[in-house]
Amino acid sequence: MSGPGIEVAGTLPAEEGSAKSGPSVAGGSGPALAILAGLSLSHLLNDLVQSLLPAIYPLLKVRFALDFGQIGLITFVFQVTASILQPLVGLYTDRRPLPFSLAGGMGMSLVGLIALAAAPAYPALLLAAGLIGLGSAVFHPEASRVARMAAGGRYGLAQSMFQVGGNAGTALGPLLAAALVVPRGQTSVAWFTLAALGGIAVLAAVGRWYRTRLRVAAARPRAAAGQGNGLTRLRVGTSIAVLLALIFSKYFYMASFSSYYTFYLIHRFGVSVVQSQLYLFVFLGSVAAGTILGGPIGDRIGRKPVIWGSILGVLPFALALPHVGLGWTVALTVPIGLILASAMPAILVYAQELLPGRIGLVGGLFFGFAFGMGGLGAAVLGEVADRTSIECVYGLCAYLPMIGLLAVFLPRLRPAA
Repeated sequence: MSGPGIEVAGTLPAEEGSAKSGPSVAGGSGPALAILAGLSLSHLLNDLVQSLLPAIYPLLKVRFALDFGQIGLITFVFQVTASILQPLVGLYTDRRPLPFSLAGGMGMSLVGLIALAAAPAYPALLLAAGLIGLGSAVFHPEASRVARMAAGGRYGLAQSMFQVGGNAGTALGPLLAAALVVPRGQTSVAWFTLAALGGIAVLAAVGRWYRTRLRVAAARPRAAAGQGNGLTRLRVGTSIAVLLALIFSKYFYMASFSSYYTFYLIHRFGVSVVQSQLYLFVFLGSVAAGTILGGPIGDRIGRKPVIWGSILGVLPFALALPHVGLGWTVALTVPIGLILASAMPAILVYAQELLPGRIGLVGGLFFGFAFGMGGLGAAVLGEVADRTSIECVYGLCAYLPMIGLLAVFLPRLRPAA
């Protein structure tokens, strides 16, 4: 993916909310697939770096003699750092886009990786987690905006392509941690700086494309504002609140897997650390598959049916999971991951249609809230595990998908003009 080729290819940035698209990479109309592929790859590398932190929790727990509450606090620092800053970054870049902030965000994650590899004590682990969180806060809002800019009207597909890269990176993290970090120790985390450097190179190229599109847009007459979505301000606010409640349900439940699933398998079934990482990969791989399906299905049948089914549909599998053996536990995580993950692309595009012209704010708010709920979930569930048992965590979390019933209050949006 060369810089000059990127600068001349792709869609022009249509007004947000418009279904019109410019020329694609191939020269026809439709999504700018080269840009979406670059964003997906960079998201993969970004989240691969970030997923190393929870993937090496068993190693860090032994190395620094941590309890579950301290492990939850590491996740809390990472997730909350990202969640607080992401909406602010999105709000700022709605008014003043920063094409090369994408590469800058990955650079912050690179520094956090180096700090994680060299951390001599628990406070240094918290600092490393915060730096990685800062990198995520800068990366996600602008990357989400560029994905919509390159969508060519197929917004669900674009968000799925972008988000599935992150899910794939999250799924690969435990595998690579099991293969490279667990046998060699904490300092081997430094090898993953190569992934961060690769992400910086890709995002620099995407930034050049983005900068060119902004210059072209600035030179053209501004299109007339669309008709919006026909909803009152109160209805929009209520709908955003419902979507955030669904994000709470999804990411609180996901935190039980990302932070504690390996401990659950080790404690309840006596599997090894490496085996537990492989089983975690099964779940995270299902999450990646569900993400790539959710957006295109939403483009075809509408966002609301996907949102409705993707949260509430997890309930029977979640209720069964704490009561079955190892084989069924691993098997049930497949539909849980598939169904639950299909929600995020649909939720994000639905929110963008609720707030046209606020793409960065929507991306920052929803990615940030998701990170925050993941961090809060990790901290709260860690304390629950310390005070009760790790099995109790999964018994309680099984009821979270019932919050999906709130989707009944979401209006069916009319297509954008």
